[in-house]
Amino acid sequence: CFYGCSSIGRVVVSKTIGWEFESLHPCKKRKEMAKFVTYIKESADDLLNKVSWPTWKELQNSSVVVAVASLIIALIVYLMDLSFRNIMEVFYGLF
Repeated sequence: CFYGCSSIGRVVVSKTIGWEFESLHPCKKRKEMAKFVTYIKESADDLLNKVSWPTWKELQNSSVVVAVASLIIALIVYLMDLSFRNIMEVFYGLF
């Protein structure tokens, strides 16, 4: 982007990064948008060409495993709740 570009820039004032130079181009937003578009295109390319997607059968098997594990955990939590409730009823019955 040569239109509207400034040859004047500013030096970052710091003892650790004072050697860097940041240009004051008015077309900086356009470059940022181009980077964003490039990121979206590369992400889409990765999702379509580089990701190994599971088959329908693998998804079904994984869903069954998750459902069974969820039921087992829910049962364990229910039994713990039931036992704590009974313990607390006995404890409060003493007073």
